[in-house]
Amino acid sequence: MNKATRIQKIQDIIRRDEEKPFGKIEIPWNDKLEPKNVYLIPLEYLVYNKYNGRILSRTQSLERQNYTIDVETEEGKNKIEELLWLSNDTRNKTTETSINDYGQQKVGIITKDGIIIDGNRRAMLLNRGKKYTYFKAVVLDVTLEENPLEIEKLETTYQMGEDEKVGYNATEKYIKSKLLYKKLSGEDYSSKEQHDKAAINKIATWMGEDEGEIIKYLNTMEVMDEYLEYLEYDGIYTQLDRREDQFLNLTKWLNNFYGEESSKAFDGYKNDDVDDLKIIAFHYIRTQYEGKEFRILAEGQKANHFFGDKKIWQSFSKDHFDKVKDIQEPPIDYNSKDLKKHLDDRDTKFFESTLNDKEESFLNENIDRYREQLGYNKAAGEPEKLVSRAFEAINTIKANQTTFANPEVQNQLLNLSNKTFSLLERKSPSRLLAQVITMLESIEIDKIPEDEMEEVRTKTKRIQQIGYQINKEL
Repeated sequence: MNKATRIQKIQDIIRRDEEKPFGKIEIPWNDKLEPKNVYLIPLEYLVYNKYNGRILSRTQSLERQNYTIDVETEEGKNKIEELLWLSNDTRNKTTETSINDYGQQKVGIITKDGIIIDGNRRAMLLNRGKKYTYFKAVVLDVTLEENPLEIEKLETTYQMGEDEKVGYNATEKYIKSKLLYKKLSGEDYSSKEQHDKAAINKIATWMGEDEGEIIKYLNTMEVMDEYLEYLEYDGIYTQLDRREDQFLNLTKWLNNFYGEESSKAFDGYKNDDVDDLKIIAFHYIRTQYEGKEFRILAEGQKANHFFGDKKIWQSFSKDHFDKVKDIQEPPIDYNSKDLKKHLDDRDTKFFESTLNDKEESFLNENIDRYREQLGYNKAAGEPEKLVSRAFEAINTIKANQTTFANPEVQNQLLNLSNKTFSLLERKSPSRLLAQVITMLESIEIDKIPEDEMEEVRTKTKRIQQIGYQINKEL
């Protein structure tokens, strides 16, 4: 059914039932509450709104792949219904049961040519159920093209109100804010430039939020877009799923740290260091690290995160980039029939490439290693705690493991021993000497390897010389 036919048939219903409509409600229209008649419109006269806020990330992603959704065709209608169903299948099943039992309970809104402004999900469920053939709706006296801004305002007010927002994919409100800002201001949003205050105010009013929240949405969307661009996933918003909290944290960090003036970062940091933080965070976001594992990168006061300690950050970031640079990824197949699945698989393979022979990711190993170092820094003024931890760690070593004899391990043990002796010497030379005597007495002479005999003789003579010198000076 084409547009002209839909307009004619809907107008016929209005003329027929205008004196005795199904009902009447008030809706916000042209900056005031207007009473509007409710009519029973056959479902076959309706067309889904492919830019419905509930599925915006999905339709935008498909269009980025040059996939055209013609909602007036059967194929386009089926695609929108699929996207609407998958947007929240759990909630849809509950609502579907309710509609089958009681019918449509909440009135929708359509344009005079049948485009659904509010109620796309309900119409989809009515079409699925096939029990009811009519849609209860207010009919606006304009088409989408005749008054796009007022319809956008109405749609946003209804779709992004507090009751409806719960059922939306987390990404949708960020995309919606970005698109609204472009429509109202005529330009793309940039956190680095002066905001269009009037546009921010309107979006806040329409979405039922304060202006600060809208700026947060826009700033976060800017970082989300940069993440997608970094991965060459530009405009494929499905790849932001289940990553909202990480992006909120990262956006806050970048806002705090850029400018080189934050007291929550290590002293003397530069914007280049913040760039590194952003890229490292992108890698952790991609592999869906979250919670404490992610926030330890840069959340809170400087003593509580890696970016607050220069030595830790420089070591951590170097270790990270040294390992990531060796990862080779296959090219992206933008013509894939299921691009989301293709990109999900690609992200999974990226994570798998961070695993060692024991199936442990260096991403996680780096977090654990430097989190431990951060803990040591916090306990620097409590030596008894650090000594206790070191003792526990040494006790867990299994000397019968083949790797224990590796030169790297033995050298680390020697360095540890030297450090221990150094600490003892500073506070108690007598205790240090007692430790030396104990160690010398523990040597089993009959077990000294033949090839070490001469070296042992040389060193014992040196010990005698040092002992004689100490006695002489005392």
